[in-house]
Amino acid sequence: MTSSLRNIAVANVGPNDQLAGPLVAPVSIAAAPEDPMKARDPPLINRELSLLAFNRRVLALAQDPGVPLLERLRFLCIVSSNLDEFFEIRVAGLREQLRAKAPAPGMTLHEMRVIFNRISEEAQTLVAEKYRTLNGQVLPALAAAGIRLLRNVDRNEAQRQWVTEYFRREVKPLLTPIGLDPAHPFPQVVNKSLNFIVELSGRDAFGRDTSIAIVKAPRVLPRVIQLSPDVATTNTFVLLSSIIHAHLNELFAGREVINYSQFRVTRDADLWFDEEEVKNLRQALQGELPQRQFGLAVRLEVAAGCPQHLAQLLLHQFELQEFDLYRCDGPVNLARMAALVDEADLDEYKYPAFLQGVPARLTDQTDILAVIRQRDVLLHLKRSRTPMCWPSSKRSTAPASTRC
Repeated sequence: MTSSLRNIAVANVGPNDQLAGPLVAPVSIAAAPEDPMKARDPPLINRELSLLAFNRRVLALAQDPGVPLLERLRFLCIVSSNLDEFFEIRVAGLREQLRAKAPAPGMTLHEMRVIFNRISEEAQTLVAEKYRTLNGQVLPALAAAGIRLLRNVDRNEAQRQWVTEYFRREVKPLLTPIGLDPAHPFPQVVNKSLNFIVELSGRDAFGRDTSIAIVKAPRVLPRVIQLSPDVATTNTFVLLSSIIHAHLNELFAGREVINYSQFRVTRDADLWFDEEEVKNLRQALQGELPQRQFGLAVRLEVAAGCPQHLAQLLLHQFELQEFDLYRCDGPVNLARMAALVDEADLDEYKYPAFLQGVPARLTDQTDILAVIRQRDVLLHLKRSRTPMCWPSSKRSTAPASTRC
């Protein structure tokens, strides 16, 4: 019997019997198995949306009045740092899949575009809420507690003089404005670095009509500077971006600054290499790590008051779309404000320091081995590790003849 006659039902028919129907039952041909990768159901929980929901819960801690005040600012910085990594890795990976038209298993290209748009909307909402929390809750509460972050309009004459001297002594020697013209194209902008775009009037010293300039803020400079006690009370700070804003005119002698804005671009910082094909992982990482600073742009952050034509110029330069633009009602590099939490000298607005303890059974003991012979002792990870070092210290001080 051939393979084509499988699963055939045959009836026993006598010589005088008539056939009531066909002898051969219809044969159902099984469909070819589908590709398991294509047949896989889409995940019930989207990983990127789940990460944004997690950061929304972290933001809720910054909005909680029961959390110490400086810790609320720290939680805002944590949200900013998490979002930086989210765009560098997760969003960058999605953009790469869309660019290659290779959606995730169980998802069509259209569904992936819908998810990507939803992620952008959720991220925009989260960023807006983050800055509303900063300006509406945290900064006013810090000012009421004696921790002030002064803008240029809030400084008195003595404070402005101190800031000017600091700018000329510490900041200005490190700044190199770059005017954009055919001979000087847009400079390379490092991942997550603080920069300024400036619109100028008139012509430069060489008679060139360079109306746009870029100023890079050096990374070696602190982003939060505490004012001298001679001109301000304790715990009074200014931001580096505010200092540069107030003195942009000094960088362009003979020209007028019409518009300006701080901006920061986030780039693809994922590492792309095949672990199975790479023979030397260290060499592969050496080749990939330097490129992380200049990967493809995935997000552009500008000040809330950035003129639209300057924002469009930056979007065009970094090959981004309008939904990739995030307007920040405050410092674009909010994660760097964590330095203020560390420098503020008011411990009552921080979580109390954790002091490691020693189990009660070991408090007055010098020989931990003798205690263990009598009874087991549980050492928690949050406990002091000093008892774990006692056997080795006793061994090092024991006579050489008794050592193992």
